[in-house]
Amino acid sequence: MEIEPRQSGPLYGIFLKICSVTVFMAMSICIKAMAPHIPPGEAVFFRSLFAIPPILIWLAWRGQLRDSYKTDNPMGHLWRGLVGVCAMFLVFSALGLLPLPEATTIGYAAPLIATVLAAMFLGERLRIYRLSAVFAGLFGVVIVLAPRMSVLDEGDVDTLAAIGALCALMGAVFAAMAQVFVRKLVQTEATATIVIYFSLTATVISLLTLPFGWVVPGPREAVLLVCTGLFGGAGQILLTASYRHAETSVIASFEYVSMLMALAVGYFLFDEVPTIAMLAGAALIVAAGLVIVYREHRLGIERAQARKVMTPQG
Repeated sequence: MEIEPRQSGPLYGIFLKICSVTVFMAMSICIKAMAPHIPPGEAVFFRSLFAIPPILIWLAWRGQLRDSYKTDNPMGHLWRGLVGVCAMFLVFSALGLLPLPEATTIGYAAPLIATVLAAMFLGERLRIYRLSAVFAGLFGVVIVLAPRMSVLDEGDVDTLAAIGALCALMGAVFAAMAQVFVRKLVQTEATATIVIYFSLTATVISLLTLPFGWVVPGPREAVLLVCTGLFGGAGQILLTASYRHAETSVIASFEYVSMLMALAVGYFLFDEVPTIAMLAGAALIVAAGLVIVYREHRLGIERAQARKVMTPQG
């Protein structure tokens, strides 16, 4: 049985993608709201644990629950879980130390870095057009980071914010590594298998942070922790479903809707006013990402046309 209605097509895929971005933003709000009281490792555990129920319900609804546990690459799932937990830990730490729009902007470096890593380790071709966009986007990251890093030589920026910026950047690196692992896994593993094993491995691996200072959450924090996991699981489901109705090149650009959401949420909920440097860097990163998405779209059309020409006409 399908969880989605029978209607399909690019517009429905885009709708699901925007829904996933919205749900993931709600998850980020929960993490940021409880960051002063809950260690990031504990937040990773609850985000992973409470993501499992909605994922299991989704898989059961689709009739994929039994087959989702079948895997030929358990070590691949373990490594994907390790880098995924590191990414979440660093990103959750950054959310507690940086304004929401700034942490979101630096996180956009992940797909740019993943493009380079995929060329290095998966043999994906990296032409000058896409390489130029990657460098432009990474320069945008430098623009965002520069004011934070001035604490290292001038001491005029809050040290915790500088640590947060470094956490966000390293979180993007680990998120990019996770994307490369996923690209490798999808060659032999079902999407349902990748989704369920990530939540399971992340739950177990995050327990390793237990000796480093977990706390007993109060009622407010407990609710936020549970919501973080439920939002995370729902976001994964919506994101996966979106790719069933439209091509990646069509959907990917709508990831940047989260920038507008982060600006609005940061301003109205957390009294965070974006700086000129952050806005300039964000504009450059988003532009670079859109260029890559557009290029992938054009290449997809060219490949489809080439296959059509090569296919014998009956």
